[in-house]
Amino acid sequence: MVSAKVVVMVIALLTICLTANTSAAYHLCCRRYMTGRLPGSAIMGYSVQTDTELCPISAIIFHTKEGKACANPALKWVMNAVDRIRNKAQKVHQHSSQQQK
Repeated sequence: MVSAKVVVMVIALLTICLTANTSAAYHLCCRRYMTGRLPGSAIMGYSVQTDTELCPISAIIFHTKEGKACANPALKWVMNAVDRIRNKAQKVHQHSSQQQK
């Protein structure tokens, strides 16, 4: 039979693991938007964050050489930058598809 000490230790370990994963995810979330604008040349890529229980806001996360910048997707310059990156990716895709024929 399993002792009470073993059960308590397993529950404690599970709690620690779940808390660590939750706080790590929350730490990686954007919690506020940047205040300025990024020059297009600084943006290397982007990812999308939707608001969830752990991440309180929806954001476009721009990836730059200096790190990540959280931007408001409701701003026109943000979506223009996303469109430029998407168009560039589409051109690369079309070019590589043509080469494989």
